[in-house]
Amino acid sequence: MAADRLRALLRSLPRPRSVRARAATAAALVMAMVLAVGGAWLYVTLTDNLLDNTQDRTELAARKVAGTTGALPRHLPQPAGGVDAVVVLGPQGQPLAGTGPDPAAGGAAELAGFRPAPGKETSSKVLPTTAASGQRSLAVVVRDESTQGTRYVYALTALADLNDATRALGVTLLVGGPLLMALAAVIAWAVTGLALRPVEAIRAELASVTASALDRRVPDPKGKDEITLLARTVNRTLDRLEQAVSRQRQFTADASHELRNPIAALRTELEVALLATQAPESTAPERQTPKSAGPEQQTSESAASEQQTPKSAAPVRHALDAAVRLQRIADDLLLLARLDTQPAPAEDPADLALLCAEEIARRRGPRVPLVLDAAAPVPVRGDAVQLERLLANLVDNALRHAAGEVRLSAAVEPATGQAVLRVADDGPGIPPEAAEQVFERFARLHPARHRQSGGTGLGLAIARDIARAHGGSLRVEPSARGALLVARFPARGV
Repeated sequence: MAADRLRALLRSLPRPRSVRARAATAAALVMAMVLAVGGAWLYVTLTDNLLDNTQDRTELAARKVAGTTGALPRHLPQPAGGVDAVVVLGPQGQPLAGTGPDPAAGGAAELAGFRPAPGKETSSKVLPTTAASGQRSLAVVVRDESTQGTRYVYALTALADLNDATRALGVTLLVGGPLLMALAAVIAWAVTGLALRPVEAIRAELASVTASALDRRVPDPKGKDEITLLARTVNRTLDRLEQAVSRQRQFTADASHELRNPIAALRTELEVALLATQAPESTAPERQTPKSAGPEQQTSESAASEQQTPKSAAPVRHALDAAVRLQRIADDLLLLARLDTQPAPAEDPADLALLCAEEIARRRGPRVPLVLDAAAPVPVRGDAVQLERLLANLVDNALRHAAGEVRLSAAVEPATGQAVLRVADDGPGIPPEAAEQVFERFARLHPARHRQSGGTGLGLAIARDIARAHGGSLRVEPSARGALLVARFPARGV
């Protein structure tokens, strides 16, 4: 359970997103681990070395007293080498001598129970607090078998040096550790940034590769490392992609172009056939009736002729409508192929408000009224023919779905200075989940906005391609009723 909680806690922690941040975090964590392990090893090593040195000095002082022959004076001289006190106790723990003014006050009571193990001459022990030094001390006892009997010589050295050294080490690690971690993170950040600079260049160049700019290639860094291999692989992939798209575009353009003449001829033949089926009887060839036929037979043939005209015209009309739509699809496909391959459009001055007024004037008595809302000129720069086609496609789409009104508006947005064109209808609208689908080629939505007669399914795709070619955008925006299509163009004065 504890392990599961730990894993859940680790998963909940925020993780760096960029490679540089992850490298810097990893370097800081590695430095923290190195400092933890190295600090612990240094602490143990320093403590052992200082304890060994202190024990050697303390034991030397005890052996120096133990080596004294004969009776010891009650007051011993202060030992050298930084040893704080020496106390001599008898077999029963009675104080015999000491460095202090009163040997009994030198900690005899607390030292009496500390003796060398059987068979050993010396022993050492760290005491928390002693009366001789008043602080944590190292005590060394030496058993002395003298002519005066067995006696135990105790030497005590305060561990102040050890405490100061370990405290200084701890402060150094606490202060220097975070600084070293930060330094490691900064170094890792900088080094990773230098290493990833070619990758950033590759990413930036790939971001600029679009359907109309497949000829761009990522920079090829010198060397034989992984980044160089990545750049070369990306360029080879872009080569294959450009060739495939080029073949597809060429096929679409060729097919659309080759289909135009047969479709135009078919349309002409169908129009002629439709005129023939709808020609008045006075201009049609007279049908001879045998003289022997009676009035009833003549009346029957006349009625049959009257019924034959609408029945024969309906199939021709349907075929003509299909041919017209097929011709529009071929023209739209050819235009899309040209938009995909052509360079940037012209930078001629144009006025969106004037284009809207001309588009409304061109529509003579549409089924749904067109309303223009444009108080002032809206200057843009671009290809006027393409901008007219964009507007016509948006109006066509709105007219097919509007119930009672289509509203056009053109204005300059004060906040951004962009030229904004809006085309709104009061039809069934476009659901939010289909806001991007409507711009796909031959996209089909729910029946409420299904393509009616005359639509090719390419109009909005062409309009968006034209907007993007002019550095702008075309998208569906929320509307209280119906659909609202908004085209934005960069601020470019005329």
